[in-house]
Amino acid sequence: MRRLVLAAVLLSITFGASATPRLLVGNKAADTVWALDRASGERLAEYATGPAPHEIAVSRDGRTAVVTTYGHKDAHHALTVIDLVDGGARTIDLGTHGRPHGLQLLADGDALVTTESSNSLLRIDIARGAVEGVAEVGDGIGHMVAVSEDGSAAYVSKIRAGTVVRVDLSTMRASTERPAGAGAEGIAVAPDGRVWVANRAEDTVSVHEPESLDIVATLPSAGFPIRVAFTPDGRHALVTNATAATLSVFDVASRRAVASVALAPPDAALQTTLLGNGPLPIGAIVDPDAPRAYVAISGADRVAVIDTRDWKVLEYWTTGREPDALALVPGEATP
Repeated sequence: MRRLVLAAVLLSITFGASATPRLLVGNKAADTVWALDRASGERLAEYATGPAPHEIAVSRDGRTAVVTTYGHKDAHHALTVIDLVDGGARTIDLGTHGRPHGLQLLADGDALVTTESSNSLLRIDIARGAVEGVAEVGDGIGHMVAVSEDGSAAYVSKIRAGTVVRVDLSTMRASTERPAGAGAEGIAVAPDGRVWVANRAEDTVSVHEPESLDIVATLPSAGFPIRVAFTPDGRHALVTNATAATLSVFDVASRRAVASVALAPPDAALQTTLLGNGPLPIGAIVDPDAPRAYVAISGADRVAVIDTRDWKVLEYWTTGREPDALALVPGEATP
């Protein structure tokens, strides 16, 4: 793996002196993370990562980004940690835990990371660069992770098993596992505490009680639903449908679909990815400071910018090769 020392900061912009809110984009095939201006889509910086960056999380102070690097043909066993102020980067070795994928940062700054090759959920002290705890989630490809609002529990979706697992974070032990749907992948916790899971092989989204994980509703979302995100006000759930190249929008209270947004860029050359050939939208995130959502169009090397007031695509921004993970960085003054 190439040495991660300094990021290539483009356009001579120093992040520590920038008040520009940024969108981070993980480019899986290029082994990079780009920082885009959230107003214009202009590329502000590019960072080298380990192989195949899959998920990104940003610290609450906006100074640090953590990236899971899954590996391409061979499994990778590390995270990339980017200093968003000075542009430096370092790695955290995960030892025997390979194929890191799902990622969440906790209030204390620790990271939760799923590792597919070891069937585990890791708790990692980012400052020390050390694995602090390991929860075994069992066979079935534990892929993505979400965290309860109070930080007491984590939820892991398992693709091959089609289940969701609840992990008690005080003990780092899996306490409950229940069916979700075939190909359970995307996962997020709604403001009411319920757990939403996108079941890609079943074209459904299942809604679960947070303690028992019993299913309280199953919603149709055709075309390989793969990620779930919520608007900051909690009113809407956004589900990306990779093969349909659409974004399903659900009213959280009624659990009814209120919009379907076509995401295929009209003028982009499509690339072949691990999911096939096509636009293939995956990662989605909602801006807390503007009526916008962003969706990574993996097969088109674009990010779609969507107006959340009328659910229309405003524009497309250029990314690196095969974008997937997205994360938001607030504006900040010079430290």
